[in-house]
Amino acid sequence: MRAVVYREPNRVELADVPRPELEADTDAIVRVRLAGICGTDLHVISGDFSGAKPGMVLGHEFVGEVVEIGAAVKRFRVKDSVMSSDFTACGRCHWCDEGDHWQCGERAFFGTGTAFGPALSGAQAEYVRVPHADTTLGELPAWCSQEAGLLMADNLATGWVATERAAVGAGDCVVVIGGGTVGQLTALSAQAMAAGIVIVVEPSESRRDFSRSQGSLAVHPDDALTMVQRLTGGVGADAVLEAVGSNGPMDLAMALVRPRGRVVSVGAHAAEKWSFPVAKAFSSELTVGFAIGNAIRLRGRLFRLLAGGAFDPTVVIDGRGRLEDAPRLYRELGAQRILKAVLTL
Repeated sequence: MRAVVYREPNRVELADVPRPELEADTDAIVRVRLAGICGTDLHVISGDFSGAKPGMVLGHEFVGEVVEIGAAVKRFRVKDSVMSSDFTACGRCHWCDEGDHWQCGERAFFGTGTAFGPALSGAQAEYVRVPHADTTLGELPAWCSQEAGLLMADNLATGWVATERAAVGAGDCVVVIGGGTVGQLTALSAQAMAAGIVIVVEPSESRRDFSRSQGSLAVHPDDALTMVQRLTGGVGADAVLEAVGSNGPMDLAMALVRPRGRVVSVGAHAAEKWSFPVAKAFSSELTVGFAIGNAIRLRGRLFRLLAGGAFDPTVVIDGRGRLEDAPRLYRELGAQRILKAVLTL
């Protein structure tokens, strides 16, 4: 089958690889209809995460059709239309029972090497093997577009969990640091939670313009503190949601948040350490946390939000192509010429 594979740092290519087979009775094989290219994929191919090996199939966002199931799969049948979480979970351990599927001991992350668990072949391919299919997969309703279902796998689930973890409330001043796909969907999620002011902090002028077109305020990082102070009467933001995944944006988040405010990071961090301002956090009684999107837990809620018209997540998709267009779309995404890319198979 054809697949997008990692070849060397910052280079991907289309290759012929073996079609996956069932390896456990809880597996399913899915014929991929739509696959996403994510900022996390850029981290993987640039070497920010460990365990990327030449020839491995990339990608962790997909929707498709079930073509084969193991004997223990009960929720799905051949020909079912499905969406997926970007990682697997067993569905029966303590963590899964608590809804904390990311902490499952059998977690594997599609197409990211061994950075987050055992290596699992990715979904930028004609077929993908899905372990623990009854938990990892979700039904894709006929009314929901494939693109919306795809975004729930990671980007939308991540954006929503940022607002959820930060307990965004009606009338809050919310700052989102980073205007990439996750940042834009975080801003839309904050709006859906009735935040009073949503500010996207982003150096790219085109991405700031996009934020404004979607109902947020937008500002360059150099001017963020001035804007937040002006709009809050010098108090600071109630919640700052960091969607970049590096130390500089975390420093900025700590500067923008008000006393007793909340900072939540959902950016994919690769740095081992960050110089945490303990004295400031203590004296200001700050809450600082980190969160990872969990489509397994959140997809039911997200489906209801989409069905009710709370927002349209697909507005972030501005790069589309076939599987053979993947190398070009990776380059365009890396150069920030596009915001979100999807591949139709």
